[in-house]
Amino acid sequence: MKNLVSMRRRRLSVLVLGLVAILVFALAAGAGAAPSAGGKKGGSEHVQPPVETSAGSLEQLPGRLGCLGEGKAAVKLCGRARALTEPGPGVGSRAIAISPDGRNVYVASSGSDAIAVFDRSRATGALTQPPGKAACVAAALGRAKGTRGCGVAIGLDGPNSVAVSPDGRNVYATARGSSAVLTFLRNPRTGQLRQLPPSASGCIAGAAVPGCTAGRALSWPDVVVVSPDGRNVYVGDFAGSGVISFSRAGKAGALTQLSGSAGCITEAGAEGCAKGAQMNHVEGLAIAPNGSAVYAAAAFSSAVDFLARDSATGALSQSGCVTASKVTGCALGYEFGGVNALAFAPAGGDVYATSLTSNSLTTFQKLLGGVGISQPPGPERQVEKENGPGKETVPTPEGTPSPDGCTVFLRSPGCGFGVAMQAPEGVDVSPDGTSVYVAAFGTGAIDVFDRDAESGVVTQKSGPRGCVAVPKVHGCTPGRALGGAASLVVSPDGRNVYSTAQFSNAVDIFRRIE
Repeated sequence: MKNLVSMRRRRLSVLVLGLVAILVFALAAGAGAAPSAGGKKGGSEHVQPPVETSAGSLEQLPGRLGCLGEGKAAVKLCGRARALTEPGPGVGSRAIAISPDGRNVYVASSGSDAIAVFDRSRATGALTQPPGKAACVAAALGRAKGTRGCGVAIGLDGPNSVAVSPDGRNVYATARGSSAVLTFLRNPRTGQLRQLPPSASGCIAGAAVPGCTAGRALSWPDVVVVSPDGRNVYVGDFAGSGVISFSRAGKAGALTQLSGSAGCITEAGAEGCAKGAQMNHVEGLAIAPNGSAVYAAAAFSSAVDFLARDSATGALSQSGCVTASKVTGCALGYEFGGVNALAFAPAGGDVYATSLTSNSLTTFQKLLGGVGISQPPGPERQVEKENGPGKETVPTPEGTPSPDGCTVFLRSPGCGFGVAMQAPEGVDVSPDGTSVYVAAFGTGAIDVFDRDAESGVVTQKSGPRGCVAVPKVHGCTPGRALGGAASLVVSPDGRNVYSTAQFSNAVDIFRRIE
């Protein structure tokens, strides 16, 4: 009982900290500044044109096939599901994941202390929840409403991020309330999850949680990713302001934290970790498709940190950073204040970021000859020559955004105009690289962007094709059960997009127009 009370008190403190985080973001300046040199594209007067094609736009599946939920939304609008209270919390943008074979979808439900499991029809994209223990795993303590009959998991208190290993054998989850990362075996035939036992470190926690192995620098783990070669798992920690590194081994996919300073890199360099720069409150992670680097989105630093990865050991070392305001030692970017999620394009060159304070989607392009990214520079300008008559063309001063590099909700000078994109959280890119999708938490919308494969520039689709949103949002295609949209994922076959909706207690299912 004492453990249960302690867990619930910890969760209350987590919620309070989350509210403080949101307030800090709201008061922070969404500063814009300039790009570093080295991007693929030079300065230009590019103006994002309207796009009329339907390709890549979204259509919610009809009737109760279009969403699955728990509570009122399920009764009125959606099919019913279990263990789906508050999926995809506002602080957390990777709460939904799909298996590489496309057969299962997994959702971190923070209010249910559970991971919900769904079977996916590869023909239609529709989701169904299996019966009994195959439907979910949930915390052993508390037994939240809707989780009776679920499989039992240790340390699954307030889960907010899930990831599936490339071989499909494991699902990994972070749990803020227990300061833990959890390892599950996945049945490839049924999709059912079973936590590894304590002897195999099925739960590694920074707090004293019975049955969990002790881990370093795990305070409020927010996001988890698996390397493409399957050898490593990386966790971004929000309150701990860092990235924690694990090796993954054996058929069971068991995790072991790397030893010494290779096991973690944090802003403070505490607990024997390497010391990082501009890593205040890491909220997003993305790993390059070739596994060469991990990029971290540090919300309170308004920075993207470049972490080179040793493919042999999995150890990370910081090689640079780009910030939204001028900081010594970092390159300069624009319009990503409060950056919170990252996604790589399939080819690995371009990176896309959502940012809460800036209400923006920003585009980063790979630096030539090394690890790192930069935004497209702003348009060149004409100035009077210092010596002699006439004018000359010069690069724009730092701090001048380019519409090639930023799309902002409502309007921001120099950026593209974003519709229905208030407080954007989740972001993903289609497997063919032609579309980028954004989950807007504040608006309750999924925003749709076309992507130019050569330049990486994105353009929001015009009119109702550019967004699916709750009915009160003008100009979008009306959608169902989208309140508090925060996380999304595109299926491996590119046919569907799935999103979480915290306030609607729902998962939404969309068909992607080809």
